[in-house]
Amino acid sequence: MEISKQPVSNDKAALPSESSTGTKKSWGEAIKAYMDKRAWVMLVLGFSSGLPYLLIFSSLSIWLKEAGFDIKIITMFSWAMLGYSFKFVWSPLVNAVPIPLLTKMLGQRRSWLALAQIVVAFAIFMLGSFNPTSDVVLDYMAFFAVLLGFSAATQDIVIDAYRIEIAEKSMQPVLSGMFMAGYRIGLIVAGAGALFLAEYFGSTKATYNYAAWQQTYYIMSSLMLIGVVTTLLIKEPTVTREQHERPMSDYFQLFLLFLISVIALIASFIVIGHVLPATESKFLGFVYESIKFIGAVVIAIGTALVLLKAKIIKKQVAVDMWVAPIQDFFIRYGKKAVWLILLIGLYRISDIVAGTTSNLFYVNLGFSKTDIALAVKTFGMGMSIVGGILGGLLAERFKIMNAMLIGAILASASNLLFVILAGKGHDFFYMYSAVMFDNLASGLASAIFVAFLSVLTNIRFSMVQYALLSSLMTLTPKILGGYSGAMVETMGYPAFFTFTALIGIPVLLLIYMVDKHVMSQDAPRGDNITHE
Repeated sequence: MEISKQPVSNDKAALPSESSTGTKKSWGEAIKAYMDKRAWVMLVLGFSSGLPYLLIFSSLSIWLKEAGFDIKIITMFSWAMLGYSFKFVWSPLVNAVPIPLLTKMLGQRRSWLALAQIVVAFAIFMLGSFNPTSDVVLDYMAFFAVLLGFSAATQDIVIDAYRIEIAEKSMQPVLSGMFMAGYRIGLIVAGAGALFLAEYFGSTKATYNYAAWQQTYYIMSSLMLIGVVTTLLIKEPTVTREQHERPMSDYFQLFLLFLISVIALIASFIVIGHVLPATESKFLGFVYESIKFIGAVVIAIGTALVLLKAKIIKKQVAVDMWVAPIQDFFIRYGKKAVWLILLIGLYRISDIVAGTTSNLFYVNLGFSKTDIALAVKTFGMGMSIVGGILGGLLAERFKIMNAMLIGAILASASNLLFVILAGKGHDFFYMYSAVMFDNLASGLASAIFVAFLSVLTNIRFSMVQYALLSSLMTLTPKILGGYSGAMVETMGYPAFFTFTALIGIPVLLLIYMVDKHVMSQDAPRGDNITHE
């Protein structure tokens, strides 16, 4: 095995609000950067990234509700999105394993991106091929929802690495802003577009029509061709990064380790569920589900460690692929990395947890699919695009942690508007007000946060490190979001949205600690990057 390592730069980590000369950019320079062709590539790839997200849960939740399933079952489908939170586990495979023939034709990044996009399109198509009329059919849909989450997360792994590798760090806020704009357009199409199409084809709250949802998902599947075509047209990035030349047997062992661990995770989750007693208590139900999830993860990790201990899998291969990128992060930031990890894990908790039940909330207030599509999926997503571009400009123009603080405050405070809406009921003025501020805050916070994560990433380990950091961003919120249905049943919507606003308060303290103890200090950047 040969490992090609490039020299580590001793440059300090430049914040995205700084240009290459260390001076802040003017508003004109910040706006002009959006004309770069790389920014427009990220706009289209952002669309491809955003399209599958709502089809996994949000639009699917309305479909399942029309089909007669209750909120507890529906919200559990959000766990199909946990692939986004665990994508760091298989990111080393995507980073290193070549795809026969395809990698020689397209390169490592583009070959995996094209493959992921094709599987996304297939999974969306298959989701639309089942009529959810029974628990058995629901199991099949859950399988393809998980496949969709897995393949969509893989697509994001490659897009994130591609974005980091095609431009210098000072350009990342612009690319992040354009990516988020495209991402939100994808959400509009998969959200508002799906709801409009389903109602147009004949499925309503009063009259469920499977054929309408089937045609809708088939159309969404075909739209993934936009991403595939873009992938075929763009260039493979040429940067200095960690390269491993290994025999195919090593790659097979990596895949085998991952596959066995996943099987152990799924099997143990099912077995633990059968062992635990049945209960009608919502609190005990929450505790049991937590035990199932945590226990399954522990068993999966234990299985991987046993395979390594028994030397069935080469330990050094696993160390090079998984441990080295993580070790690099802690070497660069030391004990201060703890503050970063806490901030990354909790920054988006308020809006992600609240967003898990938002569609069901609107339905319960009496709004139709058309109302939701116009307000949330069209007007709201338009506001999130504005927020994303504004967030990119703020991160480009000002100190990143100040922008992070603004995003955190807005993301938490906007949830209080849903408390007011819950009291007002079926009121379009308060609905549009809540939607406007919520999506503006969410778009702004997302773009700033993507730029923040990009700054923390070492270009030599861009794919694995960014996958790990972005996985941490969604892990806690998505796990908690899976129980949001049970929380709403117990607390009611006003108390639930108040809770989601309050859990954002500790984030403000974490931003202060990171700003004071990490970002204001000299941290080795550890990369050596060249761009064409």
